[in-house]
Amino acid sequence: MPFGYHGKIIHVNLTNGQIEYETPPESFYRTYMGGSAMGVYYILKLVPKSADPLGADNLLTVFPSIVTGAPIAGLSRINVNAKSPMSGAIGDSQAGGFFPAEFKFTGYDGIVFHGKSPDWVYLSIVNGNVELRDASHLMGKVTGEVDQLLKHEVGDENAQVMQIGPAAEVGVRFSAIMNMANRANGRTGMGLVMASKKLKAIVVRGRTHPTIYDPKALTALNKTGAKWIPTNPDMDAIAKYGTASVVIPQNQFGTLPTRNYNEGQFEGAEAISGEKLADTILIGRDTCFACTVRCKRVVEIKEGKYKADPRYGGTEYETIGTFGSYCGIDNLEAISLAHQICDMYGVDSITCGATIAFAMECFEKGIIDKEDTGGIDLRFGNVDAMLEVLKQIVTRTGKLGPVLAEGSSRAAQKWGESAKECLITVKNEEVPAHMPQAKRSLGLIYAVNPFGADHQSSEMDWMYEKGIASDLYLERLALIGLTNPPEPLTLDAEKVKFAYLGQAFYSMMDTLDLCQFVWGPAWSLFGPAETVEMVRDITGWDVTLDELIQVGLRRINLMRAFNAREGFDRKDDTLPNKFFKPLAGTGPTAGIALDRHEFETALDLYYQLMGWTNDGLPTNKNFVDLNIEWVKDLLNN
Repeated sequence: MPFGYHGKIIHVNLTNGQIEYETPPESFYRTYMGGSAMGVYYILKLVPKSADPLGADNLLTVFPSIVTGAPIAGLSRINVNAKSPMSGAIGDSQAGGFFPAEFKFTGYDGIVFHGKSPDWVYLSIVNGNVELRDASHLMGKVTGEVDQLLKHEVGDENAQVMQIGPAAEVGVRFSAIMNMANRANGRTGMGLVMASKKLKAIVVRGRTHPTIYDPKALTALNKTGAKWIPTNPDMDAIAKYGTASVVIPQNQFGTLPTRNYNEGQFEGAEAISGEKLADTILIGRDTCFACTVRCKRVVEIKEGKYKADPRYGGTEYETIGTFGSYCGIDNLEAISLAHQICDMYGVDSITCGATIAFAMECFEKGIIDKEDTGGIDLRFGNVDAMLEVLKQIVTRTGKLGPVLAEGSSRAAQKWGESAKECLITVKNEEVPAHMPQAKRSLGLIYAVNPFGADHQSSEMDWMYEKGIASDLYLERLALIGLTNPPEPLTLDAEKVKFAYLGQAFYSMMDTLDLCQFVWGPAWSLFGPAETVEMVRDITGWDVTLDELIQVGLRRINLMRAFNAREGFDRKDDTLPNKFFKPLAGTGPTAGIALDRHEFETALDLYYQLMGWTNDGLPTNKNFVDLNIEWVKDLLNN
């Protein structure tokens, strides 16, 4: 019998409404394991070359993994994949909450959406019944309202809802897919793909829990992790202050992106910190299924112009960065309202805030003026301007809304060459709030990552730097072959090896749909050894750490194969010009920049470690070694 999974995948043809069920063999599950790897397997096989990301030929895949929903922290996450409308490359996004576990309890291991519905629909998977239902009455409503309406409609307040918001309905390119109205599959425009298929939502409720191979061992591991939280400084801070716990340290190190990545320190950092949030507007800590860390913030603002509803959770570090320091804004209440608007309308807060910061720099430099902004004084630090532009974006209204709703790369094409110098994008994806000028290996991963810059596709440099990394970090990293920490601010051969192995491990976690605060190679609650133990306890498979890392490499190569077929290669593994210019401002990173020769040398070495060509293309040997030889045959035909 299968342990950890059900052996059934749903295929929904939205064009004709037909629903079919696939029962893959155990070998399929052990090869791909779920999440991104499983989704990209179908996309690479079934989406034709040069398909329109918003056309009927694109697939939308929704996959948990073989361990999702098991009763231990960090295993309630879900991946959505499709060809990205942001880049034309592979799209990828992951979210947590209670939806992933509840989906697994329906008795299915994933969904593949084909085609395009003639009318707006939602998919209901409730108590064993799978059906498409009319969604016309849901259109134009914000996510919190739709969440409640659909729970009432299926007759179960414990049902979980994954949905697109009004922003996707009107065509905002970086639309997200929301669940619980406050968890986001945010990046790469997956919400717009869902909207292009006229699929409004997925509602799930089930009682078919997958069988666990060794539940006693898993329970013991879970209890051990709970005891470690107070003694792990990273986990303790995350529990107390959420991801915003890093605002002040990032600022002290000079790595808090400020005024559209022109500086590394923000004078208003304390006012937007996790500590300030906890002392002022925090009213609770939410969690995901079975998780003891409880990192999710819940805020409420009852009075004033920036009222915030607790149903939309609370702002995290990335949103504080993009709407705060990126925009030169130190008003925590206004940032919290911006976060809420993103969740209500369903947009990626990283792309949205960074796009507004980009427009602010263009305004400051005279690239655009009040005629372009519709009279808005779009300067850094202007809180009301930030919120007004945000509202225009999510509704695609006003002078700036239709332009910035396409993301900063497409806006720069409209505004000219000078605007392009203000971009902080990789493969048309705005970079997150971690600065590669000081975190050099992270910059390399930003460039090579198949779906654009992502801070959750590798470890941070300082976790493997001499004199900085803790004993716990070094002990865990040694398990994956990293035993010689380099000097800070380097991008030498050892740092490239760190990037490569760290990316492989994180790629495996995105296949198993693991929370990176709970499971990881260095700073998380559980390390590599416990990750192997957890997979064994759930599945009964005698997996090794090497096998799991191979799973991560398999996912990366599947994604790169898809991109190669679409014309992506070394020319696309680049970083913004801005990152090669000295940072302004004050603090430890003032005057620091990436070096182009060092970066290109590191890129060569990374390709060598991956076994790819010097153009960054996977080879037939990669596909044979990773047991995906079918990819070789597909690409050669």
